[in-house]
Amino acid sequence: MKVHDLTPPPGSHKRGKRVARGIGGKGGKTAGRGMKGQRARNTVRLGFEGGQMPFHQRIPKLRGFKNPFRVEYQAINLDSIEESGLTDVSPETLLVKGLAGKNSLVKILGRGEVTRAVNVKAHAFSGPAEEAIVAAGGSIEKLPLPFAVRPPASGNALMNR
Repeated sequence: MKVHDLTPPPGSHKRGKRVARGIGGKGGKTAGRGMKGQRARNTVRLGFEGGQMPFHQRIPKLRGFKNPFRVEYQAINLDSIEESGLTDVSPETLLVKGLAGKNSLVKILGRGEVTRAVNVKAHAFSGPAEEAIVAAGGSIEKLPLPFAVRPPASGNALMNR
């Protein structure tokens, strides 16, 4: 088989309607374009909206999307908890040790391992971290988030989306 032997399957390729071939038949004379005017003369460029600001110029030019409802967590790994020597871990004790920021939401992640029983209070836990703390004889307590629905972030990059 060669390139010149390739053809579309029968019925898949329909010829376009031949219009403006004399006055006989339905596609004659004005060829479905009506009487005079801009559209009859085939002078409307692609995307033209009659003088209204075209859609492609109305939309924002910035690329991508920033979720204004994103919840940012301060990540604390198990090896950091082990090195800190704390037995009761909470956002307040982590703040005193300098491991978490003020008013930050704390999430415990599973890098490293815990060799002793620790009581951990945090806003979120990863699966492996939760298993490792419980396996070492510790306990976890999930703190409620300080909001029901995250308030939208403000700022020029996050508005008018």
